[in-house]
Amino acid sequence: MAQLDVKLVRSLVGAKKTQIAVAESLGLRKIGDVTTQPDNDATRGKVFKISHLVEVTER
Repeated sequence: MAQLDVKLVRSLVGAKKTQIAVAESLGLRKIGDVTTQPDNDATRGKVFKISHLVEVTER
């Protein structure tokens, strides 16, 4: 199964509470944090919610 590398590139300061919760559910807390997530609909939906804060690369 494909994997996605999700990197937090913008600060969560000033973001909505729901966006902060989504980032933390992906394991992103600080700028520069990178996590590997499965490429499925749930992960794609989370990334879409915070697409302006993250950078995604496929493996």
